[in-house]
Amino acid sequence: MIEPTVGRVVWYTPATKAEMGRKDPGEQPLAAIIAHVHHAGLVNLMIIDREGECYWRTNVPLNQDPTITREPGTCEWMPYQKGQAAKTEQLEERLAKP
Repeated sequence: MIEPTVGRVVWYTPATKAEMGRKDPGEQPLAAIIAHVHHAGLVNLMIIDREGECYWRTNVPLNQDPTITREPGTCEWMPYQKGQAAKTEQLEERLAKP
């Protein structure tokens, strides 16, 4: 699990196509910056749409399940971040072995 912190970038998937001011968010996830961390699974976000306009959402679930992606109304780590976290965990496991 990656610990969320203020300022980290995540991907946000709108709950509905009309959520972002009636603009179609497109098929790609939207960039979002964590503005506040309630706990490891719940954050507040500043979301940037595909035209560069900013929106905010509070109490957004942070999906930490690697098998579920692009769940509407949630945010998730980018694939690069997931890969780096996996490499770190593997290294920590190897170093912990006698």
